[in-house]
Amino acid sequence: MTKPTESLAKNLQTIASYEDYAEQYNTIVGELPNANGIEGLRRVAAIAGPGGHMLEIGSGPGRDADFLETLGVTIRRTDATQRFLDLQAARGKKGDLLNVITDDLGGPYDAVVALCVLIHVPRDQIDQVLAKTTRSLRPEGAFLVSMRDGHGETNGNYHTIYWPKDEFAARIESAGMNIVWDKFNIGGDGDGWNTFLAVKPS
Repeated sequence: MTKPTESLAKNLQTIASYEDYAEQYNTIVGELPNANGIEGLRRVAAIAGPGGHMLEIGSGPGRDADFLETLGVTIRRTDATQRFLDLQAARGKKGDLLNVITDDLGGPYDAVVALCVLIHVPRDQIDQVLAKTTRSLRPEGAFLVSMRDGHGETNGNYHTIYWPKDEFAARIESAGMNIVWDKFNIGGDGDGWNTFLAVKPS
């Protein structure tokens, strides 16, 4: 599939910006997952089951993956930003370089987690990314994803897409997954976030 040049350029700019910001970001997020995200992480780990094999898209500093491992699952940590992977490697955590737009996701996985990352997928690429995610899951596998709530997008160093809850839910379902749980919260930056847990039918 040919990717629109403008979309890829915005994505690559975002990745480059995170390369420069990774250490500061690591300091900001702290050592534990965001309290608002813990419920979703527990739910997706329960579906994956003990020893379940999970893919995390956009691991960043790896705090969510650390928490998931305490719940008894195995995580394939990935990020499109090499500096985040280097920070994880420095504390003994291996991760793979992966761009969710251009790369194959592998699988099948028992679950896929993509928290605070698909906000950087250009609007014209989201359907193919969600379809790719569905294909990477085993039947009855789970997908946990969070998106900024609202309309429009921001450009600049960090290209960010906003989606109204119902519109993004429809995109997930169009990709072949069924939403089984969702939650709204206000993030530390004051933006609204929608988190969805979806399951691939058997």
